[in-house]
Amino acid sequence: MTAAGDPGGAEGGGATPRERADHEAVERANQAFYDAVEAGDLEVLGELLLDGEQGESVSVVHPGWPVLRGRGHVLRSYALIMANTDYMQFFLTDVEIAMADGTAIVTCSENILSGGPAQEDGSAGELVGGLVVATNVFRRTPEGWRLWSHHGSPVLSDGPDEEDEGTGTGGGYPQGPDESA
Repeated sequence: MTAAGDPGGAEGGGATPRERADHEAVERANQAFYDAVEAGDLEVLGELLLDGEQGESVSVVHPGWPVLRGRGHVLRSYALIMANTDYMQFFLTDVEIAMADGTAIVTCSENILSGGPAQEDGSAGELVGGLVVATNVFRRTPEGWRLWSHHGSPVLSDGPDEEDEGTGTGGGYPQGPDESA
């Protein structure tokens, strides 16, 4: 098992070339996932998810939502988020990667900046910040590393002042499938 920034031990000294390559590939796949969500690119997101026989085991938990299972449900949830969020940017911190037997677990903090519709005068809509801790699980496939599961959990604020500033809820995600249409 290896961790982010240190595949196989101090400065990668204990990692095989394959382990280092896998670690880098998982880092790229994880970043590609966030890039696709930021860009609102459902097609690229679909390419990053497990498919075939394992496609129905794909899952997602968005902050405030129930668990969703199956590629179709997962992709529809992202389509809802993308359709209802004009702007979303992720600043990832505390990224850690653990790998074993063709599976990689990435944990991180998603520092999210999101915004609503532009104002009538063309200026940017209200921006809201949020913090979500996330776990992303990837599987090695012949096509490369594919996302198997994403779980995002909001980090709650310490008090009402922070929540009023938009820092204590679901990080810009719509708060459930019924409230996002």
